[in-house]
Amino acid sequence: MRRLIDKLILRYGSQPMRTRTLRRMGVRIGEDCRIYATNFGSEPWLIQIGERVCISNDVTFVNHDLNWPLQKKYESLTGFGTIEIGDNCQIGVRATILPRVTIGANSIIGACSVVTKDVPANTVAAGHPAKVLCTLDEYEEKCRARHIDIPRDREAARRVLVQHFWGGGTE
Repeated sequence: MRRLIDKLILRYGSQPMRTRTLRRMGVRIGEDCRIYATNFGSEPWLIQIGERVCISNDVTFVNHDLNWPLQKKYESLTGFGTIEIGDNCQIGVRATILPRVTIGANSIIGACSVVTKDVPANTVAAGHPAKVLCTLDEYEEKCRARHIDIPRDREAARRVLVQHFWGGGTE
């Protein structure tokens, strides 16, 4: 019953409720994080998340290796590993992070990436398997080049975006 309640809190609870639940499950979490993922594997106590980290929806953490074909030969052959995410990182939607991986501070992991090896600090990595695409500084330049100033009001923002992308046409 506890696992069901935890899953519901991770799916529908507020950020403080999610953080408390994950910490109770054993995940080490820094301050000021936004976590939308629900799958922290069977060994959540092997996961460490730094400060000011955003983990998007459907991110999967895997803390052990797969070795079913070897189970008859070796009764308890299992390889475990930690996952460490540095401060100020963004993990994209549906990324998968495998055991024995460290993601350096100030890094971004692209959507649907499979992270099989360490990601250096201050980089953007994506793909299957994830590879470093550029530095964070290069990514910042790209983001600034395509930036669109939009108002905070949702309807006003919609008008600005429709004008920008569709030339003012109606929906």
